[in-house]
Amino acid sequence: MLYHEGTYYWYGELKGDSTYWNPNVPNWECYRTEAGGISCYSSKDLYNWTFEGVVLKPELSDPTSDLHPSKVLERPKVIYNEKTKKFVMWLHVDSDDYSKACAGVAICDTPTGEFTYIRSMRPNQNMSRDMTLFKDDDGKAYLLYSSENNATLHISLLTDDYLDHTGTFTRNFVGKSREAPAIFKRNGKYYMITSGCTGWSPNKALYAVADSILGTWTLKTNPCRGKNAEKTFYGQSTYVLPIVGKKDAYIAMFDRWEKKDLINSRYIWLPIQFEKDEPVIAWRDSWSID
Repeated sequence: MLYHEGTYYWYGELKGDSTYWNPNVPNWECYRTEAGGISCYSSKDLYNWTFEGVVLKPELSDPTSDLHPSKVLERPKVIYNEKTKKFVMWLHVDSDDYSKACAGVAICDTPTGEFTYIRSMRPNQNMSRDMTLFKDDDGKAYLLYSSENNATLHISLLTDDYLDHTGTFTRNFVGKSREAPAIFKRNGKYYMITSGCTGWSPNKALYAVADSILGTWTLKTNPCRGKNAEKTFYGQSTYVLPIVGKKDAYIAMFDRWEKKDLINSRYIWLPIQFEKDEPVIAWRDSWSID
């Protein structure tokens, strides 16, 4: 999610309509669809959405391209660079057997595309899979990504143009196998929600807290409350959105994967409340931004 000049922009994976088992990855439930690029929706109020189109288009003619439908495009995130006046997208780019383990970057003059794909890389020469972006109050930006075969989460400081890595990074939750990071900042502290690594199947979320984005991060407990909280309400963390104009208002966003029918995967959005400084995400059948 990106908020820019009064509008929210929602970026996501464009899944094909045929889900199949990938025999190239025998050690986990590697269901997949053809990669259709990255789509975008826009909204003024978070209730009513307009489809803006495919903002990062697939490359249909070149099987070696990162954007070919046979490849993997996941976890797109977009931030705006005030210095360069560019919108920068980072995403998990992979081969169909998940051995490439790279991060890809694209750039555009507008939030609704068409983004120009630049390249993929292994940040700081390390594997990169599930990832997110975070832009801090000082304008510095960071890529957070599962690395070391998903065993450890890295946090990497990006260059001033947000298009590369500075070489400054930290290793976090070493050996804990946390993925799907969703990060936000409140009262000077950094919070991160992550999931365990169980493929498409849900597991228990945990949150962590730090005084500095590069760490040290302290892994805490499950922020979810209510029925199916131990399975994160059958979802997986993907983003935490601060609601602009409302004090202490955050939406925790989760993917609810339908692993055998990925095009029909849906979403869970729930408000975050705080018990002192502890984030709590309670199940609600319905709720209002008000």
